[in-house]
Amino acid sequence: MDSIKGVLELIVPRLIGLIMDRLAIEEQEAFTRLYSSQLYAQLERDETKLWHLSVPALFELFNEEQQTGRITYPEEA
Repeated sequence: MDSIKGVLELIVPRLIGLIMDRLAIEEQEAFTRLYSSQLYAQLERDETKLWHLSVPALFELFNEEQQTGRITYPEEA
């Protein structure tokens, strides 16, 4: 779990920045949306390997969940 935490510390700020930019929302709103998302819950689980995906790919999954309530996980995840 510690290795995941370290990876998330690198991924989350970049993902928050992308969410803020693409959705034109404030930082606190971006954090709230990300931390309450199904994607973040899955990102925290080492076995999903979602942290292997690029930040833009993670944003696409996040955005899909925000728009549809569902996530279509890539096969390599």
